[in-house]
Amino acid sequence: MSILIVTGTSTEVGKTAVTAVLAAIAHDAGASVAVCKPAQTGIDDNEPGDLAEIEARVPGIHTVELARYPEPLAPLTAARRSSRPPLRLPDLIAAVRELDELHDLVLVEGAGGLLVQLGAEGFTLRDLARALDAPVVIVVAPGLGTLNHTALTVEALRHGEVGIAGIVIGSWPAEPDLAMRCNRTDLPGITGAPIVGAIPAGMPLTERDTFASAARGWIEPRFQDSYLRRRDTSAGAFTL
Repeated sequence: MSILIVTGTSTEVGKTAVTAVLAAIAHDAGASVAVCKPAQTGIDDNEPGDLAEIEARVPGIHTVELARYPEPLAPLTAARRSSRPPLRLPDLIAAVRELDELHDLVLVEGAGGLLVQLGAEGFTLRDLARALDAPVVIVVAPGLGTLNHTALTVEALRHGEVGIAGIVIGSWPAEPDLAMRCNRTDLPGITGAPIVGAIPAGMPLTERDTFASAARGWIEPRFQDSYLRRRDTSAGAFTL
C-alpha cells in the first residue's frame, strides 16, 4: 500500500532513530506498520539489533530482519566473510511486497549509505527502491561535510530515477554550531530536496507513552500527511 525506503549519507547518521520516528507517527495515527531491516551487520545472532531499538520505542509494529552477519562490514562483504548466504534482490523485493500487501506502511531501513552493496551481484538500496518504485528518505548528519555527502546522495538517486521523499537530520543538537545552522539553511538549495524533519540528539529509547507525540513535532506536518497517515483502502488514498 505504501513503502518508504530510509537511507543515510553514511553510517551512524541516525537511520534507526528516524525509522523509529516515522513508524511511531504512523502507528499512532492508526496505520498498521511493518519495518524491514534487510541486512543487520556487526551484531551476533543472540544480540539485539536495530529492530530491537525500534520495537522499544514503538511496540506493536511488525518487524522483519532478513539476514544477519556478525562483522561490522558492508552486507555483501560480511556475507562473504561469514560464509552465510548473501541477500538476493528478487527475494528482498518479494519480501517487501508481501509486507506491503498486509500493512498500511512499510519502512525499509538500509545499511550504511545508498550505494553500499547489500547482496548478491552487488545490488544496492537504490536498486531496491527503483524496483519497488518507492520514494527514499535521506537521513543526514548536521555538521561539516553534510552538504557534499547529501548532494552526492541526491544526485545518485536522481541519476537512478528514484523519488526523494525528503531529508531528515538524524541528530540535531540542543546547541548547534555555526556550520550546523548554516547547513540546515543551505541543504534545500544545494540539493533541491526539502528538509522534512530533524530528530533531537540523545533521543530517549524507551519513553513509550510520550514518544509518538514528541515524534510528531520532529517531522513536518505535510510529510506526515503525505506519507504517514492510515490509508483508506476503498478510496486508494491516505486518510488526512
